[in-house]
Amino acid sequence: MSVPDALSSNASTTNMQGAVDLVAMVEEDLVAIQKIECEVYQHPWSMKNFQDSLISGYDTRVLRDGNKDVVGYFVLMLALDEAHLLNITVRASLQGRGLGGILFDELVQIARAKAATTLLLEVRPSNFVGLAVYKHFGFKQIGIRKGYYPSFNQQREDAIVMQLAL
Repeated sequence: MSVPDALSSNASTTNMQGAVDLVAMVEEDLVAIQKIECEVYQHPWSMKNFQDSLISGYDTRVLRDGNKDVVGYFVLMLALDEAHLLNITVRASLQGRGLGGILFDELVQIARAKAATTLLLEVRPSNFVGLAVYKHFGFKQIGIRKGYYPSFNQQREDAIVMQLAL
């Protein structure tokens, strides 16, 4: 999938030059992905998490800028009629420019094409930006997973479970 210059007609959406391309994630992308993970998250996914996702056959995509650099990605797991968004990330310096929307639109299309009727995810309560983005896309809170995420000093942080009907 290719999105024309500066995400079509809205040049203020991004300052990147050229088109952005959404392509399947491959092993060679993982170094760039790991760099973005460590830049964005206090508790990033490991390289092994991404390798395992590729080996497991999860639906994965990377978003590349005009220079072919990875600027975003997602990992989507499908089981029966449910899709589970495991990871969606945009490079910190490019957040707020509509790139997450491109990733989100693609993963919803994939989920629908594979007959998923619901999309699930977990998000940290401390991830205020993530919560706002997911609410913007129509997700509703359906539960809490106690002590789901690792935190600091051997502590755990809950996860808010969110759902979007497809």
